[in-house]
Amino acid sequence: MRRNLFKLMLAFIAAAPVGHVLAADEGGATYGRGKNVFALATGSPGELGLLQLLAEDFARRADAQVIWVKAGTGASLKLLQEKKVDMVMVHAPAQVEKAIKDGWATGKTLIGSNEFYIVGPKGDPAGIARADSAADAYARIVATPAARFVSRGDNSGTHQKEMQIWQKAGIEPVGDRYIVTKDFMTASLKRANAEGAYFMTDSSTWIMEKGVAPDLTILYRGDQFLVNTYQALVAPPGATPGRDTAEKFVAYVASPDGQKIIAGYGRDKFGEGLYNDAAYARKYDQ
Repeated sequence: MRRNLFKLMLAFIAAAPVGHVLAADEGGATYGRGKNVFALATGSPGELGLLQLLAEDFARRADAQVIWVKAGTGASLKLLQEKKVDMVMVHAPAQVEKAIKDGWATGKTLIGSNEFYIVGPKGDPAGIARADSAADAYARIVATPAARFVSRGDNSGTHQKEMQIWQKAGIEPVGDRYIVTKDFMTASLKRANAEGAYFMTDSSTWIMEKGVAPDLTILYRGDQFLVNTYQALVAPPGATPGRDTAEKFVAYVASPDGQKIIAGYGRDKFGEGLYNDAAYARKYDQ
């Protein structure tokens, strides 16, 4: 299946307007068959299916074709900077501000949020359920010889948030008990389950994919620092072929129709939404 998807994206690259050079090896999907083509890089919103609902509805309205390139926040921003995609949906406020300041991204738009949970073995050997902050939880893990921690280690928004927590705790994570996957969220969650390790996952992934980690449970949540806001950015005017259509997509995602999809996504299947809308996220946007 992955091989077929790879071939599909290579075929799109061959047919795409000059200037679109997509990272096909990242995986992803195509939504819609319209004439207005643009490329979008993001991680979890695509991996968990929210992007598909938004993209398919927009494609019908705007005679568009949305090419999703699966990439974490760091890789997504690099693709935008290199003009290989027209827009990104990311969760790394400091990097977003730098991209705007440096001039290779524009149109910053708050689109929603979720939060991070620290999950781990049900026995909780490090006692992080009693922690008073995320940094305290990390310090307890390091202080417990039997505890292990899985990190994505991929410069994604999740990895960046993780490193900020280590910094708050005054700890540099190293050693055999610190397991780096260089992989996406669900794969890393599976690894944490296999290792009996602690892991920081976004709430959306946990709600949808917790079945892949039956030996883990939520042990720490609630630190406001763990609220995870998502921003959309587009290339500057004229920088990429599909930039103007991408800008229209961002406007649609921020509109009442797009926000309704975001706020309701997953509620019918899981009893709770996987994401919060921009109105909720605005309380935590920095």
